[in-house]
Amino acid sequence: MARRMNQSGFDMSIVERITTPFYYYDMDLLQATLDQINHLTAGLPCCVHYALKANSNAHIISKISSSGLGCDLVSGGEIKAALEAGFLPQQMTFSGVGKTDWEIELGLNHEIGCFNVESVPELDIINQLAGTMGKTARVALRVNPDIDAHTHKFITTGTANDKFGISIESLPLVVKHARHLSNIHLRGLHFHIGSQITSMQPYVDLCKVINNLLDHFHQSGIDFEMINVGGGLGIDYLHPDTNAIPDFKTYFKTFGEHLKLRPNQMLHFELGRSIVGQCGTLIARVVFVKETCGKKFVILDAGMTDLIRPALYGAYHEIQNLSSSGGPTETYDIVGPVCESTDVFARARQLPVTSRGDIIAIRSAGAYGESMASRYNMRPLPGCIFSSET
Repeated sequence: MARRMNQSGFDMSIVERITTPFYYYDMDLLQATLDQINHLTAGLPCCVHYALKANSNAHIISKISSSGLGCDLVSGGEIKAALEAGFLPQQMTFSGVGKTDWEIELGLNHEIGCFNVESVPELDIINQLAGTMGKTARVALRVNPDIDAHTHKFITTGTANDKFGISIESLPLVVKHARHLSNIHLRGLHFHIGSQITSMQPYVDLCKVINNLLDHFHQSGIDFEMINVGGGLGIDYLHPDTNAIPDFKTYFKTFGEHLKLRPNQMLHFELGRSIVGQCGTLIARVVFVKETCGKKFVILDAGMTDLIRPALYGAYHEIQNLSSSGGPTETYDIVGPVCESTDVFARARQLPVTSRGDIIAIRSAGAYGESMASRYNMRPLPGCIFSSET
């Protein structure tokens, strides 16, 4: 089938080959993003892990695995997916506050690089299970640094009120406890302060906390082999084309300038959204345009079951009418078909005059889009297509 490119460079013939809604992934952009990360970290004592929770599409994670990154996992299912995608077990970190026994045993069986441990009860269970299996578990203690990353309250993870991590006040006793467990190898400390962070100041604040902790433990004769600073780097949802690749240079430079690592310490990052966010677009079709009480609604065949972020967080996504070549605009609420009042992608958004059958692109949907899709209302999961297949 011949390509039919619109003014934005999108091949409109794709929508004649796959039923909407579906995710379209720009694999060239993903590769360029991975290349920049590898270029900026080449030769440095660091390891970048991809957080599978952002997008666990098999084709996507295989591409990331082939680039040499490690991975950050939060479930047994993600461990299995990462192994199938070719990630090396020694480059896997397993995070999460509620790891079950079978998930821990799965990680132990494959001798993964690190369990990011969130509590003393979890530490004791890992030690017990490892002893039963004749294994030694490599762990890092997740520390709650009580830093407000000033993002949405639902995606902040590093304040004292969050469920994650061990308090700084409790940390010395937990470190002492971990070092006395016979089936635990304490590798280091782990931190993660939130998501969609676009200012470097929270990371500067995090570095100060880590530096103080490293000084404290050094005085006690303890120098950890690794420090994991998590991820959370944000993307530009307002200008997905102008800023298609996040400012990794400033991000890595911030830690390089402010974090005082000891000799032979390895720095670990866990990036998710910043790697895959901009490469994914949700493509939908207009089912109806409805007008009531002076308000106009564009009703799509995609809904919160396909992309839940706007309903869950009130998140902003740039929305484009791919069928339009410009001209006059109208103000619309852009909504889905799900039987929930929160099934809204945008309110009072300007679009070119839109009609039934038009193709709509919801941008910056590569992270927490397909991975959070559901079958609510017994709707089918969205399909996906990759630029390499078009």
